[in-house]
Amino acid sequence: MTTEERNTLIESYGKAYDVLIEALKEFPIEMWQWKPAPEKWSIHEVIIHITDSEVNSYVRCRRFIAEPGSGVYGYDENKWAKNLDYHLQSIEESLALFKLLRKASFDLVKTVNEETWQTATVQHSENGEVKFEEWLRTYEEHVPVHIKQMKRNLEGWKNLKG
Repeated sequence: MTTEERNTLIESYGKAYDVLIEALKEFPIEMWQWKPAPEKWSIHEVIIHITDSEVNSYVRCRRFIAEPGSGVYGYDENKWAKNLDYHLQSIEESLALFKLLRKASFDLVKTVNEETWQTATVQHSENGEVKFEEWLRTYEEHVPVHIKQMKRNLEGWKNLKG
């Protein structure tokens, strides 16, 4: 990845909160608890998941920089959604936390030197060795992927209502 490509990804990564907030305006609040199937997530659950993922991302980002080569853990996002009862968690608090975590990591990654981008890795418990640029790409794509998921929920909800 070139420096220019990385900088474009960093800028996109930094805009995730605003992109998410803008996207949420598309979805009627009365359908946020609706699930397209029992094993699928509602918009409410997706929002809480995005923040839980960001908590993990925040720690992983810092490990790349402060402790390259160290270990990070995967987690079972479906168990988190079920066992943490995402529907009982506050969307407002979750979005506020996401905003703070993403801004803190965005501000940090803008300062990372080229050597760290080129050489830093972590050992992921499920995915093995992960490069810092892979982390950036994964989390830059995370919110847009879930916005698409929420749009599919909206279409399903509309079809159900007729």
